[in-house]
Amino acid sequence: MKALTKEKQAAISPDIAIQLLKEGNERFVHNKTAERDLLEQVSDTASGQYPFATILSCIDSRVSAELIFDQGVGDIFSARVAGNIVNQDILGSIEFACKLAGTKVIVVLGHTACGAVKGACDDARLGNLTILLDKIRPAVEAVSNPSDTSLRNSKNIDFVNEVAVKNVQLTIDKTRRISPVLKEMEDNGDIKIVGAMYDIQNGKVTFV
Repeated sequence: MKALTKEKQAAISPDIAIQLLKEGNERFVHNKTAERDLLEQVSDTASGQYPFATILSCIDSRVSAELIFDQGVGDIFSARVAGNIVNQDILGSIEFACKLAGTKVIVVLGHTACGAVKGACDDARLGNLTILLDKIRPAVEAVSNPSDTSLRNSKNIDFVNEVAVKNVQLTIDKTRRISPVLKEMEDNGDIKIVGAMYDIQNGKVTFV
């Protein structure tokens, strides 16, 4: 599989970009990853890059976007931060990826059993991590069930995963709210902003 060219990138619509990611994850799940010469792709992209997607995911070592979507060198921008949250620095990076470098879809990718989400559920406090987890707390508060406070913690994995899904949704909402650049691009049909969840048990990505 060859690296993307400017012409191939231009021919990819937001919907096609999402389909390419879905197909890549299917290959990953079934252990039928595409044949590609990564060093050849290094050479092919030395003079320029034309990725088709931007993935905002967690730093979790089990959730490498390039691997789980079966993509090669130069195919995607990968922004990673614990809990897949956004701030101005991350949004600036994503604005570059979409507006200047031409990616067609932004995927906010959460995952099951997320440690950052667990920390927010437990109201953990640790240095600068405290500030990051505070950005996930609105997702904790937005999940109403269970109402029993003894069940609203990291020991309840179903609750944790519900919060992770809500956190993806709130991250997308925040992206649209505080990035006029990306909101305008989405409104014009230039990009799509979507959410997805990765299951660490089986490697499957489900778009939400």
